[in-house]
Amino acid sequence: MGDYHVHLHPHGPYRGVGPEPGDYPASHLEAYVEAAAARGASEIAFTEHLYRCVEAEAALGPFWETEPRRDLADQTRTFVDEDRVLSLDRYVEAVVAAKDRGLPVLLGLEVDFFPDTIDAVLDLLAPYPWDVLIGSVHWVGGWSIDHADVAWEFERRGVRRAYEDYFTVEAQLAASGAVDVLAHVDVVKKHGHRLPEPPVDLYGPVVDGAARSGTAVEVSTAGLRVPAAEIYPEPTLLGMFHEAGVPITFASDAHMPADAARDRNRAVELARRVGYTDRAAFRQRRRTQVPIDEEEVR
Repeated sequence: MGDYHVHLHPHGPYRGVGPEPGDYPASHLEAYVEAAAARGASEIAFTEHLYRCVEAEAALGPFWETEPRRDLADQTRTFVDEDRVLSLDRYVEAVVAAKDRGLPVLLGLEVDFFPDTIDAVLDLLAPYPWDVLIGSVHWVGGWSIDHADVAWEFERRGVRRAYEDYFTVEAQLAASGAVDVLAHVDVVKKHGHRLPEPPVDLYGPVVDGAARSGTAVEVSTAGLRVPAAEIYPEPTLLGMFHEAGVPITFASDAHMPADAARDRNRAVELARRVGYTDRAAFRQRRRTQVPIDEEEVR
């Protein structure tokens, strides 16, 4: 089983742990593979954030400038300026070199979705030899919806309204067909903000969009490591994806080797519980289905 959502650097300023942002020593990539293999994962898809790469600046533009709430816009501008320190070309070269050395890794990218610029983004990405593209919604307008520094916006906006705004954009991503897999599809719950009941009315358009566009959804254990303390997506939503015939991948969203394939047994258990018997695998953005075998859980 693969781990189809892995990053090579943490976010934020360099804190002296691991290689500096943009540096990709062979041993660093190998450490992820070794950690994942120890947990039974047979391959890794590295999926760096597009917005962190300097080459993305022209395609994405200053997307925060349309945000009417200046405190949100200012936080996003500062965060992106701080985090955009990687080179897309160097990242691709490092992963391709690892593949050429025989490591069981895939070249992926986490495509941060903005409806107005997705066409320009796809033009930017077209020349590269991707194995898998995962798509995510981290911003609603200029609000960095999963960033702790602006989590107070849930109270100002209201939790129901925040969910509505988030899933509106998520549904656009799901229907676009621009990516192969939806990442942490209900990340809006990250900081523990919940509605009294699962908002199936908001889930529906996302599920329908993914089913129509042929987009898979990841079962991500990253939610277990944040205040939400729950896998992405939550069981009701994952069950809806299953009923609609939407394929799944498994993901850790690791940003350091120790987290590669972390808690994968819990992701497999949830997938089986809602009815999944296989998962998607990708090569050169072509999907195949692989059975979820009993021996894969460790």
